[in-house]
Amino acid sequence: MTPEELIENFSYLTDWEDKYRYLIELGEQLPPMSDSEKTAINKVDGCMSQVWISYTMKDGQYYFNMDSDAHIVRGLEAILWILVNGKTSDEISKINIDDIFHQLGLSEHLSPTRRNGFIGMIKKIKKIIEE
Repeated sequence: MTPEELIENFSYLTDWEDKYRYLIELGEQLPPMSDSEKTAINKVDGCMSQVWISYTMKDGQYYFNMDSDAHIVRGLEAILWILVNGKTSDEISKINIDDIFHQLGLSEHLSPTRRNGFIGMIKKIKKIIEE
């Protein structure tokens, strides 16, 4: 799925409950992360839930693996995965994640702790691409 398709899919959902269900469905579609990748190095700081992000690189492109023990957070990870997976550091740095998040209609419905967790995930990805 492309970021454009993601935004389009969310635009069809008019109430929060539908967006909530779709977010959970997206999280269920993330590729599984092995237990061996769930390390302190891959753990995301600032999240109330357990959240991990690992990556590999091939030909200058980042391929992410993400997991969480919370359904909504895993759905948020799926959104990030759609936006950044298979892209170069330059492409990732140009993505306005806050703008896309607003277009999806999620900004006003997430609790402050989930929003902080989402920001933590973004910081983790930015740290990865800056290394």
